[in-house]
Amino acid sequence: MNKKLKQTRIQLSLGFFLAVAGLGYSCEGVQPKKTENCIIAQAAQPEAHIKKPTVKIALLLDTSNSMDGLINQAKSQLWDIVNQFTYAKCGNSVRPDLQIALYQYGNDGLSSREGYIQQVIGFSNDLDELSEKLFSLTTNGGEEFCGQVIQTSLRQLDWGKNPDDLKMIFIAGNEPFTQGKLNYKDAVTNAMEKDVVVNTIFCGAYEQGIHTEWKRGALMSGGEYMAINHNRRQIHIATPYDDIIIELNTKLNKTYISYGASGKAKMRLQSEQDQNAMALEEAVAVKRAVSKSSRMYKNKSWDLVDAAESEDFQWSEVEKEHLPESLKGKSDAALEAYVKKQRQERKRIQEEIKKANIKREAYIAKHQKDSRGELENAMLSALKQQAAKKNYRWD
Repeated sequence: MNKKLKQTRIQLSLGFFLAVAGLGYSCEGVQPKKTENCIIAQAAQPEAHIKKPTVKIALLLDTSNSMDGLINQAKSQLWDIVNQFTYAKCGNSVRPDLQIALYQYGNDGLSSREGYIQQVIGFSNDLDELSEKLFSLTTNGGEEFCGQVIQTSLRQLDWGKNPDDLKMIFIAGNEPFTQGKLNYKDAVTNAMEKDVVVNTIFCGAYEQGIHTEWKRGALMSGGEYMAINHNRRQIHIATPYDDIIIELNTKLNKTYISYGASGKAKMRLQSEQDQNAMALEEAVAVKRAVSKSSRMYKNKSWDLVDAAESEDFQWSEVEKEHLPESLKGKSDAALEAYVKKQRQERKRIQEEIKKANIKREAYIAKHQKDSRGELENAMLSALKQQAAKKNYRWD
């Protein structure tokens, strides 16, 4: 083969690969074709550069007076929602990432200049920090400006431009959707321009939510309107497997190795959120433990076991002064061997939690017809309907 013909073939192969690379994680189920000529191109454009689809959820919670029940539901049902995403797939096989942002609005303790609105946490996959922020919320009487909090979340958050991302706002409250100077219709129109679906959850009677325009606010963007009893206490059924999972969670925590300047504080936070979940109810602590056994719970920013799985991780860059005392004097090779052992132990414990949870869920299904909470039911119903439109599925 002459040199010019060979260069032409390589260029065509590269062009073909770049054309299909964007479809590598497509939710339309299209997979890149494999050809011998793509081998060189793949070396030039590794799969890691292909953007993975992400589910982005902005949760906007009314924290005015009378909303304590809503906040408690959010605290206790967060883990159910996260656990459902363990089974989500985009297209044929890709597991999407999950990021959640949290806003509170309608609270007198917030700045009036900001419209009584606060971003509690931006888009994040740090489940411990998200839990911490939820538990920090308190209620206080105020003005609830739905249009303004929607617009603020659209402006402040990085929604991105990946067409395969599933982008949703869930706004929950109990005052008329029309309050405030900013017309909610303008805010919802702006959401549509960003490919963001607005779902509304009215805390009260279904018909009252319709009369106060919560339903119209959702339907404008193709979202779902739902009404819940925010004061209804979720009934958790105790199972013979709860104590087993709680004990396994304690063992699981011992597999974490803090590193970096924030490592120790993050490990404390992990323990504190375990305690917060247990203080609500043992069943909530069980659900959190199940989340910690899933792919959704990753802490590479402070846990050496998770960090070491990253392709760009370098043992020589680990600052040993921030490691636990027992590990500070170890060589890189000895540290790597220890981390590998901890990873194996973690995976073993996580598998045990998963097996125990399968038995737990079967027990609940047998003894309790509806074990889901009001907020969880509303969110998952809307999530799955809208996800199906982008070829997401659950298995």
